[in-house]
Amino acid sequence: MFYYVLKYVLLGPLLRLVFRPRIEGLEHVPESGPAIVAGNHLSFSDHFLMPAILKRRITFLAKAEYFTGPGIKGRLTAAFFRSAGQIPVDRSGKEAGQAAIREGLGVLGKDELLGIYPEGTRSHDGRLYKGKVGVAVMALRAQVPVIPCAMIGTFEAQPPGKVIPTLHPVVIRFGKPLDFSRYLGMENEKAVLRAITDEIMYAILMLSEQEYVDQYAAVAKAEEAAAKAAKAEKERKFPRLHSR
Repeated sequence: MFYYVLKYVLLGPLLRLVFRPRIEGLEHVPESGPAIVAGNHLSFSDHFLMPAILKRRITFLAKAEYFTGPGIKGRLTAAFFRSAGQIPVDRSGKEAGQAAIREGLGVLGKDELLGIYPEGTRSHDGRLYKGKVGVAVMALRAQVPVIPCAMIGTFEAQPPGKVIPTLHPVVIRFGKPLDFSRYLGMENEKAVLRAITDEIMYAILMLSEQEYVDQYAAVAKAEEAAAKAAKAEKERKFPRLHSR
């Protein structure tokens, strides 16, 4: 019930007023039956904009940190995501990935829409990163189509670290459903899962027109953070060299 209150009364109208999103390809989202909507992930606001414009309810696999944050803000965030029917996912380790797949298959088993970000985390620089194969596993096991989706402009409106979004044009673009029935029964083949995931990411890339990076976003973030830390440590040890 709270999901629909948010969508039609509280949050949905506000998001439409502030962002005035332009929707393209909405006819590609099936009116009934299970399907996966796989999109790029540029902003915290992505979680709310897509559900606000879809006619059907969509359930996202959301990172567990949204449900375990400290303090009043953490409790409010957790209550919001739970009330909206979103599912917490622990993103650490192989077993965590299997748990996410089970949760996703449970949603699809109820003939619902499942929202997933194959990159596994938000892009920290606006580029599109390599997708994880969990989306391919779910598509094959549930025998459902995958609808690629591109969020355009949300990075500029609310990049990582920005709490209050700024006014910026937003486009939400859906592509034609991708059918992977030709691979049924091959969900344990690593090469097949990689090929399916890459096809999904390519479809998202064509919709979003982002720059593509053939590297996992989490790895890129870690490398960038390590480089910054090393630079800061070098500047601390040799301040005179860096003050010139």
